[in-house]
Amino acid sequence: MTRWLQLIVVFTACLIPVTCFAIPAIEVPPPDPHLNDPQPTTILVRVVAHGAMVLGREVGSARVTITDVATKQILATGIQQGEAGDQNQIMRTPRLMEEPHYSSRPAAAFTATFNLLHPTLVEVTAEGPLAYPASSQRASTTVWLVPGQDTTNDGIVLHLYGYILQIEHPQPGQPLIANDDVILRASVRTMSGALIRPYGDWDSRKIHIYGELMIGERVLERLQLFYNNDRASFEAPFFVPIPKNAPDGITLRVVAADPGGGNFGIGQAKYPVLSERLRPQR
Repeated sequence: MTRWLQLIVVFTACLIPVTCFAIPAIEVPPPDPHLNDPQPTTILVRVVAHGAMVLGREVGSARVTITDVATKQILATGIQQGEAGDQNQIMRTPRLMEEPHYSSRPAAAFTATFNLLHPTLVEVTAEGPLAYPASSQRASTTVWLVPGQDTTNDGIVLHLYGYILQIEHPQPGQPLIANDDVILRASVRTMSGALIRPYGDWDSRKIHIYGELMIGERVLERLQLFYNNDRASFEAPFFVPIPKNAPDGITLRVVAADPGGGNFGIGQAKYPVLSERLRPQR
């Protein structure tokens, strides 16, 4: 009987609420009244030459356009502002993947701010270098813009592939005299404007650079170009064909190809050919 009384006392004690272990109810915070307000959102875009520097003022920079993918409406467009950046920092300084590559020192960029109500998918397009339309390239990508979440540091980086090739001699369109020995001279630069030369950060020894003498679409001769350090250009001599063989003149084409780095560039110009008896007056 005593054992039953003990069990009843223990069971009764378990039914008595213990206030010290009571968990208070969690208060639900009131809803944010500004949840559906537009939020300022900044996107930074940086247009760079693939394997080189940022496209800055030296090459006319690049045009950036941001378009709403759903509505096709242009949200912002403008010219990237600034310089090519610090060559030592960009080309020679080792860094971890998450570390800024172009923004550790001042470098050209395009910045735009929008008041966004909801996440927006946009297409970001870059075209340049604007000062060299014959060498201009285009690149684009699509990204989400999230209200209140700014894109900072390097930003959205767009790479333009290629080279700036300019035939400096003979001047494009200049009449050439049949059988003359002429020097083809051309400059080769990265899309950011840095000169390609032997033993430089952009080593011409690793790039296939050559010229072609063409009549119509047919290559008459391939010219081996050599670097002239005094002129910072690549040169090769060639003979001008006679008018009979080139009634519509000739075309000079310069090619720079880096299959390993993915950069390719073309520069070309046309020239009328005159008979030796019809030398133009100076």
